[in-house]
Amino acid sequence: MKSVTEYLWFNTRDRRAYINITDRVEEIVRRSGIKEGLCLVNAMHITASVYINDAELGLIRDFDRWLEELAPHEPTSRYLHNRTGEDNADAHLKRQIMGREVVVAVTNGRLDLGPWEQIYYGEFDGRRRKRVLVKVIGE
Repeated sequence: MKSVTEYLWFNTRDRRAYINITDRVEEIVRRSGIKEGLCLVNAMHITASVYINDAELGLIRDFDRWLEELAPHEPTSRYLHNRTGEDNADAHLKRQIMGREVVVAVTNGRLDLGPWEQIYYGEFDGRRRKRVLVKVIGE
């Protein structure tokens, strides 16, 4: 069995962002030479997420609105975590909802995604450098 590990780096301008990373992950799978196996993609920061869903702009805006309603950034004083000097408790909660990672089957050297499935990086406390692990395992 073979494994390949690479990292994707992000530094978003805004606090929240949703970035389609499917093509970048697919390229790593292609370069790995692995034909059959699994691809793990996970956010390495506790205020960011990796998830799979549709690449439709209205849906992405719906996710953002829904997350902000569930865990609004303001007022920051509502969160006990922010008493430590942070202002990102909402980002931790948003990450918990959207998830840490995805695992996608690799079949015939390609990500085996459903017809509308795309891999997204969700950023909930941006404006600093963060990374995503991509690990491809198989033969």
